[in-house]
Amino acid sequence: MSVTTDEKPTQPVSEAATEATLGFGRAVDFFWRTARGVFSPRIFGYGGEVLRQAGILTIGSALIVLGLCLALGLVVGIEGAYGARLVGAPSAAGAFTAIGDLREITPYAFGYMMAAKVSTGFVAEIGTMRITEEIDALEVMGFNTVRYLCSTRLAATWIFLPPIYAAAILVSFIGSFIAVVLQVGQVSAGGYLELFWKFQSPDDYLFSMIKALAMATFVVLVGCYYGYKVRGGPVEVGRATAKAMVINLIGVHVIGILGSELFWGGRPRLPIGG
Repeated sequence: MSVTTDEKPTQPVSEAATEATLGFGRAVDFFWRTARGVFSPRIFGYGGEVLRQAGILTIGSALIVLGLCLALGLVVGIEGAYGARLVGAPSAAGAFTAIGDLREITPYAFGYMMAAKVSTGFVAEIGTMRITEEIDALEVMGFNTVRYLCSTRLAATWIFLPPIYAAAILVSFIGSFIAVVLQVGQVSAGGYLELFWKFQSPDDYLFSMIKALAMATFVVLVGCYYGYKVRGGPVEVGRATAKAMVINLIGVHVIGILGSELFWGGRPRLPIGG
């Protein structure tokens, strides 16, 4: 008696590795074409689209990321306050929040927000245009669709991020100050701010901005790639969105780890030990 099964034959490891390598190569090529389009003089022909996308990002995402940074700043402040109390140095909470907010929490807040809201939105928006043949129509009209749909969104992200990121850093600092000085109340404002300002430098602000910009650039490129390359129907758009989210979360943490090691791993820039 024969037994039939509906199981599909497993793909050989070599074929899977080859497909993964080719997919990685296609993604890198797409990322390069998108980034190169931002610096092309022809991007000025799409200036209106760049500003429109920047406006959408500001209106739709600014309050979300600022609220997230405020909440995380409060959390860092509470953890820092009680951690400093355990070692008998209440004023050290200022050093803890200065390092945590600026170097880690605010960049990750931007990375998570961009991954969860902006990147997935780009997958859905561009993917829908692909399956409804709007992208094909733009190409027939003579548009460079990578530049028009993807480079403009990347340029808008670079315009949107610096001012909003500066505001996010300020908001996270305010949240930590409220938690340590006003809520827990174990140190005076002067004692808190003395160590708070000592444990940061202008270089830290620059490095934090670069770290957040790298995360934002990565997730935008991933969102544009999965949206632009989707084929099929609405189900495939949903699957592409899920894939983009997974890749984004991995990429954000990899960039965060490498950024911390690069900027502060060899030289922590802390006023300790002379």
